Amino acid sequence: MNFSNTYTCLDEIFYEKTRPTPVRNPRLFLWNSSMAEQLMIPNELKHDSVALAQAFSGNQILPGSEPIATAYAGHQFGHFAPQLGDGRAHLLGEVFDQFGQRWDIQLKGSGRTLFSRGGDGRCALGPAVREFIMSEAMKALGVPTTRCLAVVTTGEPVFRDTTLPGAVVTRLASSHLRIGTFQLFAARGDHQALKTLCDYTIERHYPDLQEEGANKYLLFVDKVIERLIRLVVEWMRVGFIHGVMNTDNISLCGETIDYGPCAMMGTYDPETVYSSIDTQGRYAFGNQPEIMQWNIARLAECLLPLINADKNKAIDKVGGIITEFPIRFEQVYMKMMGKKLGLTSFQQEDQKLLFSVLDQLKERRMDYTVTFDLLTKSLMSEVVASQMKNELEECFDLWQKRINEQAATSQEVHELMRQYNPVVIPRNHHVEAVIQECEETGKVTLAEKFLQVLRSPYEELAQTSQYQDPPSNGDEDYETFCGT
Repeated sequence: MNFSNTYTCLDEIFYEKTRPTPVRNPRLFLWNSSMAEQLMIPNELKHDSVALAQAFSGNQILPGSEPIATAYAGHQFGHFAPQLGDGRAHLLGEVFDQFGQRWDIQLKGSGRTLFSRGGDGRCALGPAVREFIMSEAMKALGVPTTRCLAVVTTGEPVFRDTTLPGAVVTRLASSHLRIGTFQLFAARGDHQALKTLCDYTIERHYPDLQEEGANKYLLFVDKVIERLIRLVVEWMRVGFIHGVMNTDNISLCGETIDYGPCAMMGTYDPETVYSSIDTQGRYAFGNQPEIMQWNIARLAECLLPLINADKNKAIDKVGGIITEFPIRFEQVYMKMMGKKLGLTSFQQEDQKLLFSVLDQLKERRMDYTVTFDLLTKSLMSEVVASQMKNELEECFDLWQKRINEQAATSQEVHELMRQYNPVVIPRNHHVEAVIQECEETGKVTLAEKFLQVLRSPYEELAQTSQYQDPPSNGDEDYETFCGT
């Protein structure tokens, strides 16, 4: 593999050079063959499961790789932690895929680093499988996301509340630059490091800004807002709840990163929370836009010295951009929700229809994915249309009237809605069933069957119906955990 290592060209204050800790008995557990093809992994490696297990457990360092642990800080549930960093992850380096896209390759669960803070540096099999499944599902759903290349079991136990099988997961990301990376150096008052980091981030992810001179740092905030609005809107479209939107888990390239306590919303309720550590509901489904604005404000604070030497002038400049976030978000969100309802163009008066539908879903405790799937199908089925009329009552009549006012045919509206409304999502109870089988039997049969369906979320395959069912108790007692 042809590694490049641009991050290691920066000063070592940004990372620690460190090697993964070898594991006892690595075995390849899950392998993403399509990503392997995209990354152009050599045939002699990708067809050798023993070599793959050695390489992606960290036992063998791939030629050209320069393993590092990156340094960052972050606000965790609103409280600032001045020193975090990769406490159980090693960034091997960067590779270009067949399309010319650059990917970080990172091992997670690969041993202790300078930033471990008393942790064991390891990952249990369950969280590794969850990240693999969820990232594949999110990619297929059309949500910007990190990817997974492999899960390797270690042959060693991991001690949490109970003893669990250990694993190393290989994460692929456009980069691992986070809001928390900037916060580390802002907290230290190291303006030169901030400038170096921001220039590097712009060159890597926003190269069009390089010619903008001193103004590029203000425009950088604007561009990050644009990408993160798109990200949250996509989360809201499919019912994804991140669960731990700390600033160290917000990627500056606009990808979903860290699938620890994430979940999918079944029954529609903006206050839905599944994360066991989110006791105050800070990261509830409906709070995600507001929290993202809060996180971006923390990034803007870091960049004030770069935007203008006069702090008050810098605040005036960037403050307006941050204040505009809700308006910009609403424009993108409403347009997206309009497409979910089959509206070829969203008008201001359509907000009333949208909120009426969502209110009905909440009041009647209807499933978010199932409802929009059936609305889509109702355009082509009188039986389904009758069912949805009973469910949504007057809302359905108003929706049908609005649809019929459009110039588009029912087939065209159906095709539009299907692009925005999946037939299947990675439902929590099915994810848990897969994880349980992997942990208890060491077999991947159910995981591979599940992944086959999740990779075609807008099509009804022969096996799709097995994974469409909402949980019998509506996920009432369901909880997710970080797994650290």
